Amino acid sequence: MNHGKKLKLIECSGTPYEIGRQWGEGCRESIRTVSENIRSCMALYYQASQEDILVNAMKYFQAVQAFDPYLVEIMQGQAAATGLRFEEIFAQKCFNELMFNYGSISGLCTSFAATGEATKDGKTILGQNIDFLSDAPIDLLKIRHSDGLQQYVLSFSNSSEFTFSSAGFGMCANATIGKNYAFGVPVGCYLPRVMRAASMDDALTILKTVARGLGYYHLADAGGKMFGIEGVHNDFELRYPERGMLLHSNHYLTERFREEDTAAQLQPDSFHRIERIRGLMESHYGALDVETIQQILADHDQHPYSICRHVDPAAPVSSVTLASFIMIPEEGVIHIAAGNPCECEYVQYGF
Repeated sequence: MNHGKKLKLIECSGTPYEIGRQWGEGCRESIRTVSENIRSCMALYYQASQEDILVNAMKYFQAVQAFDPYLVEIMQGQAAATGLRFEEIFAQKCFNELMFNYGSISGLCTSFAATGEATKDGKTILGQNIDFLSDAPIDLLKIRHSDGLQQYVLSFSNSSEFTFSSAGFGMCANATIGKNYAFGVPVGCYLPRVMRAASMDDALTILKTVARGLGYYHLADAGGKMFGIEGVHNDFELRYPERGMLLHSNHYLTERFREEDTAAQLQPDSFHRIERIRGLMESHYGALDVETIQQILADHDQHPYSICRHVDPAAPVSSVTLASFIMIPEEGVIHIAAGNPCECEYVQYGF
């Protein structure tokens, strides 16, 4: 167990621009690395120039500006702090859509939420392992907005965000990839507004308007309420807990979306991972707590394509667990492991 490894906590506050500038100053190396990764990936696999990438990304700008000008100001602050062009920062927020645009996208995560009779003390608990390519940066931020809202944000490649809100709820996210996609507001540009909502119900209202493929999300709050949402290019489906639990990996669980699903080709281990976590959660039903969940998230069944994911040395490209987190909304705490949970100790943070 690596007891010394932990993520550096970057604290940000003030106006959106000030938050973005502090974010950029604290995560300058990571954010610059993301731009380098995008450039090299697009050039290697798709022969796309940097200018071509930026032109395609900026096609989303008008929709994002209308949807969340607050986020645009944060990105402007990041650009000023890192020395990158605004267009480069914006392209990072559009990373998932750019990959889809160029014909390839993948992402791997296993997530859970549990409450009531399923947990040891009846409290809500939710979390996941964040899996992707080993060179993808993960940054940890504590953001204080001027309206009093506080958040812990695990920022993945300055694109997708996994957020725990002082409003009493948290979010998990998994890639779900349909054959088609509705090009609206990018995932990395709508999740921040969703998680700045004053309540989980308000967050759901926003998600219903924008969640259209490339992501499954579930949210859970301190009162025991939880829901999931799966989206395809022209539709969405709400999912609700069974026996106080919500579980997900990287394929659609909604029957009418199965024909749209590409997981069998792109992420075939998704089917085993959800059955594995379901079996482990059921075997500890009524006794689920932080310690038990930590053991479940460190599970190595079918290693390296396991819940706790490791590099496959035989594969040319392989994902790994970059971080793992467990949220307890009622206590206002989040536990974070800065890598594989089998190797890294969880560190507790709170409001």
